[in-house]
Amino acid sequence: MTDLAQTIRIPAALLPADGRFGCGPSRIRDAQIDDLVAASRILLGTSHRQKPVKALVGTVREQVAALLGAPEGYEVLLGNGGSTAFWDAAAFGLIERRSAHGTWGEFGAKFAKAAKAPWLTAPAVVQAPPGGRAELVPVEDADVYAWPHNETSTGVAAPVRRVEADGALTVIDATSAAGGIAFDAAQADVYYFAPQKNLGSDGGLWIALASPAAVERIGRIAASERYIPEFLSLQAAVENSRLDQTLNTPALATLVLLDSQLRWMNDQGGLAWTAGRASTSSALLYDWAERVGYASPFVTHPADRSPVVVTIDFEGVDAALVAKTLRANGVVDTEPYRKLGRNQLRIGTFASVEPGDVEALIACIEHVVGALG
Repeated sequence: MTDLAQTIRIPAALLPADGRFGCGPSRIRDAQIDDLVAASRILLGTSHRQKPVKALVGTVREQVAALLGAPEGYEVLLGNGGSTAFWDAAAFGLIERRSAHGTWGEFGAKFAKAAKAPWLTAPAVVQAPPGGRAELVPVEDADVYAWPHNETSTGVAAPVRRVEADGALTVIDATSAAGGIAFDAAQADVYYFAPQKNLGSDGGLWIALASPAAVERIGRIAASERYIPEFLSLQAAVENSRLDQTLNTPALATLVLLDSQLRWMNDQGGLAWTAGRASTSSALLYDWAERVGYASPFVTHPADRSPVVVTIDFEGVDAALVAKTLRANGVVDTEPYRKLGRNQLRIGTFASVEPGDVEALIACIEHVVGALG
């Protein structure tokens, strides 16, 4: 298989200008690298308790709030670690008694697993098969309702809409959605993400847009007798974020890349522009998959199809061989999510991806399929 992939050459005229289509991490624009180099002697390797780094954190917080349309009173929180750290932190400091989870892929299920902490009542989990989604309804004793805005493993997008349950918080995993899918921030109490996708950054941080109710809940649990490790303390994240810092030294390169990307996004027109760009790119792929006889969108219902993670099933064509051939020609990271086990491609159409590159990708796929006979 590998030898065949190496023998098929895609004409240079068909190749995209940038061949990176990964779903995590996603492509980083050249301008961001230039900004990182410019910051290298100013910020990298300096104290995160001093004004230059604190100013950077403050600017990032302001820009996140602007991009996401933060309602009055909402706060932007930063913490060390990624989404996995946030899931554990939420089990310690956000879920009071019990949580309810919508899971239709790998990442929604991971939060539900973290919520099976011994000091909490077992979570209620509503599952849907990969490629679909389910609706959450009020559950007895649940004080947190959680699901992914965009399921990165399957390419399913779900609306951000409050579950009407008195006193409950709506907590949304937005790692692959933030900055690429339009939503109403007032419909969530915590909209959290790591910045490796639309926000074109690196690892080491989680970020959350938190409502006053969420901040109050965090403080109340922190003041209780519950044991909370300091590294996983959401109250520590609140207090440090208000000082434009993190508990431990943050990933400074991540912050610089993030700052650059946020400036670009907001300058271009904010979330309306980035979401429109992602939708344009993904529509090219979905429309193509519905036209050709050997491919089809994995997500059956159009309303559930992600605008930032496109999953396409193949029939009669070895998708793994297509992906290997693309990789041999410099078009990379189109492989499916490893645990899904389907004959498909998974393509990131995040905000940094040029729609023209998506058109070129389609031409490359058609060339490879034709060469495979």
